[in-house]
Amino acid sequence: MPHARELGGAPDLSLTDLEARAWAMSFDQPTLVMDLGRVAAHYHALAAGLGRAQIFYAIKANPHEAVLARLAAEGSAFDAASRGEIELCLRLGIPGSRISFGNTIKRASDIAFAHAAGITLFSADSAAEVEKIAANAPGSEVCIRMLAPETDADWPLTRKFGCTPERALELMDLCRARGLRASGISFHVGSQTREPAMWQPVLDAAAALWHAARRAGHDLDLLNIGGGFPATHDTAIPDPTTYAKTVMADVEARFGPVPRIMAEPGRAMVAEAGVIAAEVLLVDRKSDLDTHRWVYLDIGRFSGLAETEGEAIRYSFVTQRDHEPMGPCIIAGPSCDSVDVLYERRPVLLPMGLAPGDRVLIRNTGAYTSSYASVGFNGFPPLAVTTI
Repeated sequence: MPHARELGGAPDLSLTDLEARAWAMSFDQPTLVMDLGRVAAHYHALAAGLGRAQIFYAIKANPHEAVLARLAAEGSAFDAASRGEIELCLRLGIPGSRISFGNTIKRASDIAFAHAAGITLFSADSAAEVEKIAANAPGSEVCIRMLAPETDADWPLTRKFGCTPERALELMDLCRARGLRASGISFHVGSQTREPAMWQPVLDAAAALWHAARRAGHDLDLLNIGGGFPATHDTAIPDPTTYAKTVMADVEARFGPVPRIMAEPGRAMVAEAGVIAAEVLLVDRKSDLDTHRWVYLDIGRFSGLAETEGEAIRYSFVTQRDHEPMGPCIIAGPSCDSVDVLYERRPVLLPMGLAPGDRVLIRNTGAYTSSYASVGFNGFPPLAVTTI
């Protein structure tokens, strides 16, 4: 845990309790502060909207042990992408019966490890993956992942994962031939899908596949609607309960009484439960003619802010000078790599008096920050994490 000490002079801003507590601490490196109570609150808000759908938290969003332990205590199950994530759950006492192995690209020995640990639900989108599961986890359940149509999600997940409906039906036949149970289908609408209406084209395609599979004699009983549930960044979104209720109503209208439904939220569970405390290293202009300042922070794309790639996720910033006049700036990280620029196409408004040494809070950064941070590119330490 990073060194922390009391720091006076918190700014007169509209801060959440989490942000106020982060202001009152000082860190010697960029640090993500996670509020476990807010993690639990977001879990229950989503669960209220999802109703009978079971939550399998996407561990990749934030794999901190305290986060997983709190979610386990609240009743969550878990979606793992690797043996490492499975081992982490097992160390925390989470049984294999509460874990799915959702990655469609798995090492054969890791499938065998998962099966030995009691995991019985796997995902696949190719014949080769079905064969690996049959050889290393005989008799298991398999969800066939469908190639989802493109949506307006801020972080799309199309192309790399999933297969066409025609291929999906072939894979269900292969599962049956290999002694596996093709129990359902899965899909992902894309991370940070801001509006429930954006789900509709994907749900239409998934429902067509579901009903075609049942007509073909496959007794499907499991629908995995994946993730995509958003968090607040630069635009307002519906509250999580309302959002999830709307999605579930659309699911029920298309699929009917599906026996089992699961969801794999990640961002919506942890993003708003975290804030990064960072520091300004340098403020400058490249020439006297520059209209924008360059603001360099001690955290960048390689140390936790990878989702600023293409300016896809737009984080909000709080400083001690937000009562001062504001002006546009380009924000960059500290590394000696020219791509370590966070926001340039759409400059960010920050105080004109911002100076080296000033504290900056980066809001709603509990998801896909610590898990994306490098182990030490350019010698900068990975993002530290502490919990309250």
